[in-house]
Parts: sequence; structure tokens; C-alpha cells
Amino acid sequence: MIEAEAQGGEDKVIHQEHGVFPAVCPLDCPDTCSLLLHKENGKIVKVTGNPDHPITQGAICNKVRNMAHRVYHPERVLYPLRRTGPKGAGLFERISWDEAIREITDRYKALIESDGPESILPYSFYGNMGILSVDGMDRRFFNRLGASKLKQSICNSAGNEGWKSVMGFNGGTVPEDTVNADVIIVWGGNIVSTNMHQVVLAEKARKRGAKVVVIDVHKNQTGQWADWFIPLHPGTDAALAVGIMHVLFRDGLADEAFMERYTIGHEELREHVKTYTPEYVSSVTGIPAEDVEKLAELYGRAGVSYIHIGNGLQHHDNGGMTVRSIAALPALTGQWLKRGGGAAKSNGGYNSMNSEALERPDLRPNPGARTINMNRIGEALAMTENPIRSVFVYCSNPLVVAPDTERVREGFAREDLFTVVHDLFMTDTAKYADIVLPATSSFESTDLYASYWHQYVQLQEPVIPAQGESKSNVELFSLLGRAIGFEEEAFRESEEEMIARALDYPDNPYLNGVTLDRLKAERHVKLDMMPLESFLDRLPTPSGRIELYSARLAEAGLPPLPTYVPLKEGYDGLRRGRGNRYPLMFISPPNHNFLNSTFANVEKHQKMEKEPTLQIHPEDAEQRGIADGDPVIVFNDRGTYEARAKVVDKMLPGTVVSQGLWWEGEGRKQRANALTPDRLADMGEGATFFSTVVEVKRT
Repeated sequence: MIEAEAQGGEDKVIHQEHGVFPAVCPLDCPDTCSLLLHKENGKIVKVTGNPDHPITQGAICNKVRNMAHRVYHPERVLYPLRRTGPKGAGLFERISWDEAIREITDRYKALIESDGPESILPYSFYGNMGILSVDGMDRRFFNRLGASKLKQSICNSAGNEGWKSVMGFNGGTVPEDTVNADVIIVWGGNIVSTNMHQVVLAEKARKRGAKVVVIDVHKNQTGQWADWFIPLHPGTDAALAVGIMHVLFRDGLADEAFMERYTIGHEELREHVKTYTPEYVSSVTGIPAEDVEKLAELYGRAGVSYIHIGNGLQHHDNGGMTVRSIAALPALTGQWLKRGGGAAKSNGGYNSMNSEALERPDLRPNPGARTINMNRIGEALAMTENPIRSVFVYCSNPLVVAPDTERVREGFAREDLFTVVHDLFMTDTAKYADIVLPATSSFESTDLYASYWHQYVQLQEPVIPAQGESKSNVELFSLLGRAIGFEEEAFRESEEEMIARALDYPDNPYLNGVTLDRLKAERHVKLDMMPLESFLDRLPTPSGRIELYSARLAEAGLPPLPTYVPLKEGYDGLRRGRGNRYPLMFISPPNHNFLNSTFANVEKHQKMEKEPTLQIHPEDAEQRGIADGDPVIVFNDRGTYEARAKVVDKMLPGTVVSQGLWWEGEGRKQRANALTPDRLADMGEGATFFSTVVEVKRT
């Protein structure tokens, strides 16, 4: 028994000097690991995995193992601060919470009077995956205020819409079942670095004889681990998916009975894919035609095949259609009837909760308030008509993670923009704030966690006291709401009351039996997965079937069948980047030791990553007179990025890769997103980070 449970009571855990206590990893990662925190003299001295969790089973990544370095980081913000120097200079003075709350509420009251409540914009994402941290009291506050709404589409919206256009629901293959697969295709995901427990499950399948195929633009750690790595040009994945369909239909490898019963559009698709010959697909993707044939044969003849759809695929102009095209493949071979077969993009739909009870949109006085897309924050801050006068940033670092960051920086540099940042650190964004507020770490607050991969819901209760004068998001926005004069009981609810409301959601049968009481007693509770047994008979698509042909997409002006659509900026299937000015495609996927911009300021993690590097193919390096180790500048019309060249053949010629999002360095331009566009993807208004063309030169 964990010592905290034996002692009983949240307060006793916080103030107990020694022991081992349960916790949850808060990072934006599908694994959502169960942890054990080891305390000595009241401090966390070690973070280990909890072996009792059925999926994560005690294994954790290096990032989380070193989480205590982040909690006790010497540069952590511990008190409210007010800016005293120019924006961006990082000059602040300490103030009290009373002063900070008074200044924020006074400014908001004045802005509402002069410019209306929509002049205020919240900007947040999932820097902490706790449901209360990003979908609770904060939403209540900004709803009641009447602030502009934020469309949180920077990560998964294009892919989710593409998946739902086929399956109607954000749920796919259950992770535990993938051990039964004969073929596992990891398509566009570096799961060794970003989903380590799926690797563990794949290894179990491997021991039974399964083959692991990795399809990606870059031979990262996952590509090196694979039995077969297939490199292709960025943004051409849909062409490969439809090319596989061509071979499946041509060679009689499609499951006609399954398609007839469970799909619509298979006859239209059969005709549509005839033009996607292996030779055509090869000309687009860079994959030899014989490998297209071999992959389709391997997939089509597998007894049980599983496709793991990664995150990066959707960050293209054609991101939604790309995911849609891959998501349609299991239906052609009837994989959804096989245990461990099928595919998964995100399983977050299984644990959907009562968002209306959490966020209270009914409190909003202006339901028709405008919505600002977070990918377009730079453009939004430059608006002169009905301008944004204040931004409140929490659980995010837009000056590093948002596209076209130079334009974003210019927006945050506006002297007339009142900016508040609630964070653990003086981030690149916080340096442009007028008020910086100290945030608690996840180990200092109560929150509810659900994975977008596995099927376990977990409870986090405080293990250590709030450091300094830091406050959780629930505390902060409850305090602001009451200070500004909101009298509704919604601003007085406790964390536990909010969690109970979130879990009270009869519309989601998978939540059956998941209660606060059970979570407090068991720490992690599995969803009720019984409804999954009959999900094919009640798919929430317009037709109730797997939609290989989507009338809804046709009405929206998009191809109704899986289709390869060339990028607006980038590889077009006939030549490299359009035009000779910027002939290289630039990809900036995660590295092994950061998670987006998290950990980029922690010395231990910086030492492991060393510095920003640019991987460039030997052919491209030779053309530019670049040698391994040379300092280089990557540039386009949006900005510049400085890195050190790493000459490798881990991608096809014409693509350069820089892993990880670094904070701005001393005298160095090392924000990768200074190069990326703020265009929106074909579905879900998603980000197009990877549809970027650049040139590279030695410094």
C-alpha cells in the first residue's frame, strides 16, 4: 500500500515529511503515466513510475523522471510580478497578490467600459493536461466576463476532423489489444520519444512475430527501431494511403463483405483510386514503386493489422485529408472486426466529460462573441478594427509555440496591450507581460487526468504545498471572479465539486462507474469499454456507417473521397519546394528531451540536447558548401533560425529537420516557429507548421 493512502487525507500528505505518494504525469503526452513521488524532509527527491498501473506499469520517460528539477528550479516564479522596463526586457518588481488582482480587475473593468469585453482574449493550451487546469474555472471566468473565445486548434484539430469524417468519433483501437497485431504501421509518429508504452506493446507483438513498419519523413529514433523504415516527402502521405488502396482493390485484397455491411462509398472509392498507381505514388512520395507494392501486399495479407497515426501528419495544408485517407484503410480490409486491428489517431473521445458543467457557457452574456484562432494570434494582435486590448496567457508559451513567431512577438510588444501571464517560469512570453503570476506545479494541486490514448482516468491530489505564493488555475480564476464582482456559486465550487460535475455525464456510456469516490480510493479507474463491442453498429457519422465517401465534406467544398491534395507551400510531387527561392522543406518535430517548449529552460535537459541542430541531407549540404558542425542560418520571408548543421541521410533530399522548440537564446535566433506559416489546414482550422519552405546558408 502506498504510504499516503495508509495515512489518509490530503492535508496529511502535503505536510508529511517522508514517504512515497501517488501522482500523475501532467505532460501533453498520450501515456499519462501513473507516478510515485518520493519525499524526504518535505521535498520531492525522486520520481518513479507506479508499477500498479495496468498500462504504464512503472516505466516512465527521462523527462518525467527529472520533474523535480522543474518543480524546484531556481528560476521558478514564486511571487506576483509587475513589469518595470520595456516589454521583452524581463525587468519586473515583486508585488502582492492583492495588488495584482486589483490591477487586473481594474483594467478589465475599464476595458469592458471602453472597448467591450471582447477586447479581452484568453490564450491557453495544454501545458498541463489536468482538466481543471485548462477546462474549468478559467473557462467560467472568461465566459462570465464575455471575453473573446479562443479556438484551440494548434495541435490536433485537423487530424481529429479527418478521422471523424470517416469514423464519426475520436476513438480507435484499444492499446492493450495491439499486442495481437501481425503488422503494426507507425505512420508519422516518433513513439519512442512521445508514446513509449505503445512501443512496449509493439515489442510484445514483435515477440509473437509481428513486423513493425515506420513511415515518416525523418528516420528518428522510432524509424531506427523499426523492422522497415519508409521515408517519403513531407505532406505526401495521403498519396501513399490511396496508392495502397489501389493495390488492395486491384489484387482482390479488400474485404468486400465488410465494406458492403459497414461502409458507404466503397464503389466510388474503387473507381477513384485507379489513377493512384504505384508509379504515380512513387513520383509524388519519393518511395520506389516496388516498395509501394510491397507495403500494400504486407498490409493486405496481414491477419491483424494496426495503424498508429502520429501527430505530425496533420500539421500540413492537407492535414485533415491526410489523416482521413489513412483512417479509411482498416475498413478496406475489415480490420475493425479483429481484436487489435484497426487504427488510432486519438482515443480522447472515450473519456469525454461534462464540459458544459465544467466550463459553464450558460454564464456568458454574449453567446455570439467572436472567436480567435490561436494559430492566428499574430494576425489577431495586429487588428485595428475592434482590436484586442488584453491577453491572458496560461498553460502556454505562444512566443515559442505559435506559428510566425516574429509577428507574434510584434503583437505582444504593443505598449497598449495589457498582458497577464500565469506560469511557473519567466518564459519568452512572460517577458512581454505587464503582470506575471506564479502558477503551482501539478504536484501542488488537485486535478483530474484522462489519457487520449489509454482508457484510465486518474486523480491527482497535492503532494507538496504550493511553492512560494503560487496558485492553481482554479484558485486564480475563482479569486478573479469574486474580486470582479461575480456572485454566482460557480466561482465558489471546490476542485472536488468540479470533478464530480465533470464525471456526471450520462451521455458518455464509457464513463459509467468512474466516480470521484472510486478515484480517491483506487487512484486510477478504467473506463467502461463494453459499448466498444458494438460500436460499428452505431457510428456517429451522418450515415451511421464508416464513410469512405463523405457528403458532408463535399458540401464543404472538399474532396468527398480520400485524395492527395498538394501543399500550398512545399513539395508538389514533381519538384521540391515551389520556386527556386526556398527549395527546402523545413520540419520541426519534437526532440527526445523536451515536450514542446516545456523543459527547454531546464539545464539538465538542455545538456542532453546540447543545442539546436539542423539535419540536412549530404546532397543538399554539398550544394551549399555546408559541412557537418557548421553554424547555419535557416530563413524565409517570415524570419530566421540559427542552428548547427548535422549532415545525415535520415530523410530524402530536399527536406531539413530541426527537432525541438527552444526558447530564445542569448544573441541567437533559435525559435523554429519564426519560419512557420499561420495558414490554416483544410479541416478544423488546424496548424500548418510542417508546410514550410526555407533556404539554408552557412553563417
